[in-house]
Amino acid sequence: MRIAAAVLAGLLAAGCEGPTAEAPNEAFIAMRDASPAHMFRGTLAGQPVHLVTHDCEVFRIRAVHGTQVDWERVLAPEPYPFFTSCDRQSLVAEAGGSVTATLGRMAFGAGGCCATGGTWRSRDGITWTKAR
Repeated sequence: MRIAAAVLAGLLAAGCEGPTAEAPNEAFIAMRDASPAHMFRGTLAGQPVHLVTHDCEVFRIRAVHGTQVDWERVLAPEPYPFFTSCDRQSLVAEAGGSVTATLGRMAFGAGGCCATGGTWRSRDGITWTKAR
């Protein structure tokens, strides 16, 4: 009995645990925390498309594997030579099978928006045309 108890205590002390879950990556967290105004999920050009805005960029979700998301950037405003923060971002489904992205980065210390950004439209979620 003492041997069995010693073996059991040894196994417990050794930390016999099941597999540990992989920590969520940045893409998973961005997708999980995105508000409805920052996400588009639908059909464009006859293909299923899942888009999310994150830090004033638009990403296409390619695959989800548990807590790991594979994404690619499909739209970002032009770079700005000074520090900026994301002031506005949204994705809106439009009639006629397109989506509109609005992005705006504000320079630190500057009032108003936007140092970079604008509005773009896409019919496939990959190719974007500046609207204004």
